[in-house]
Amino acid sequence: MQLTAKEDIDAPMDKVFAALSDFETVERQALRRGADVQRTSGPATGPAEGMSWRAGFSFRGKKRQADIVLSEYQPPERMVFDSASGGLNVQMVLDVMALSRTRTRIGVTVDLAPTTLSARLLVQSLKLAKGGVESKFRERMKSLAKDLERRLQTGV
Repeated sequence: MQLTAKEDIDAPMDKVFAALSDFETVERQALRRGADVQRTSGPATGPAEGMSWRAGFSFRGKKRQADIVLSEYQPPERMVFDSASGGLNVQMVLDVMALSRTRTRIGVTVDLAPTTLSARLLVQSLKLAKGGVESKFRERMKSLAKDLERRLQTGV
């Protein structure tokens, strides 16, 4: 199953990519939203391929764990994250594209690939509700893009 979203931001491409790859800030935001995030490897000097995290979160009323790896890092255009959680492999691709000097498009693609029967049932239930899942995903991405744009414009 694949989910996609595109959002435009009034900010230069390099600043948008820098904000998206500011993993300390992203980790703090996840903690504020109730997830437990711990970096398990990676350089202290900055983002690089091979960085990894362990995240704990609630999904559909159950506590879940995910191991996340930054598998591709190509500044200022692309990041790819691979994760595994309970028989479900997830790949998230973030593409950043300049529309002009001051306007940037962020494209997000999430691929869900089940490897167990229970994960297949989960993905199947998501497919049955695909319209609602896609609209929630796009609304969430729109909210994150607006938050990012606000942060970049105010310098916070």
